[in-house]
Amino acid sequence: MQLVINILIGFVAIIHIYILWMEMFAWESKGPKVFGGFPKDLFGKTKAMAANQGLYNGFLAAGLIWTFLIENAEWRDNIALFFLACVFVAGIYGAITVDKKTIFVQVIPALIPFVLILIS
Repeated sequence: MQLVINILIGFVAIIHIYILWMEMFAWESKGPKVFGGFPKDLFGKTKAMAANQGLYNGFLAAGLIWTFLIENAEWRDNIALFFLACVFVAGIYGAITVDKKTIFVQVIPALIPFVLILIS
């Protein structure tokens, strides 16, 4: 079960590393493709804001990756639960305020390993 949990946590971390890259380094090139409903003329004006958001997504990824380095199972699970909960809450907020597809990109991928940790 721990292997499945680790794979899912790794998947969530990779999603957030991608978000970091897109928001910090490819906001004006990739951003308009990802956020099609956002007016194209605003991508340049919001570049710094997007980079800030990307940095926060990087912190989420770093926290999830950190769990792979923790040997104590209880400590590892608690840290994983915390960062997965952060991803979940950020995803819910994003789904309400930005785009409903955030539920599929962030909320569900974070919820699955969260539940698996709780039942394992």
